Amino acid sequence: MSMAEWLKCGKEETAFEMVYGTGLWSVCSHAPELGESFNNAMAADSAFIMDVAIRGAGQVFDKITSLVDVAGGTGMAARVVATAFPHIKCTVLDLPHVIDSVPADRGNPVQFVAGDMMDFIPHADALLLKFVLHDWSDKDCIRILKRCKEAIPSRDAGGKIIIIDIVVGSSSQAMSHGTQQLFDLIISILTPGKERDEKEWCKIFKEAGFTKYKIFPVLGDHGDYHGEHTDGNKMLMWIDLVADVD
Repeated sequence: MSMAEWLKCGKEETAFEMVYGTGLWSVCSHAPELGESFNNAMAADSAFIMDVAIRGAGQVFDKITSLVDVAGGTGMAARVVATAFPHIKCTVLDLPHVIDSVPADRGNPVQFVAGDMMDFIPHADALLLKFVLHDWSDKDCIRILKRCKEAIPSRDAGGKIIIIDIVVGSSSQAMSHGTQQLFDLIISILTPGKERDEKEWCKIFKEAGFTKYKIFPVLGDHGDYHGEHTDGNKMLMWIDLVADVD
């Protein structure tokens, strides 16, 4: 199948699903070698991204004592957080076959919990979603965020969700905007998700019951960080999401 054929067919299926008859996550769960390669790639990505993000906007971890890395794979992102902030108790939630693949390591400061984020997320002061939501449709993102809301304390008690993802925005650098578009195309081919601009992020936040958010550009221009529109190169972001939780 060519890209043109997939784009013309107008089906909700991803190009990956149309070619292989099932989704990317299903293939990874049933093909151990592919799953291992995917998890290793995500771990390498996490080691780099988390170091950059913590140096650029580490203040989002202020006053946090516990954190769950949702769909955190083999735990590299959580390990980086635990190393940088030893007072934070870090836990990784991922599917059973992913958790089972994690090598035993007595020196690992991270705990692991097997489960499906669509059904349950362990309670913590903060939750981390690193390049998770861009893999899912708006409907599924709202479902995930509602589960997250159930797992954190109120805003006044310090509860928050930390999202690391792309916020597509206007940029003076054409290459950067082109890179964002390329990411969007790749994500659309592989998953039901997409890269979102700030208005699209705001929409799913509100529909999930969240009232306030702040955006911290880590690789890009700085601007106003209170949910107001900001122009600039917003390639990699923290989104610090808080809510009044009943």
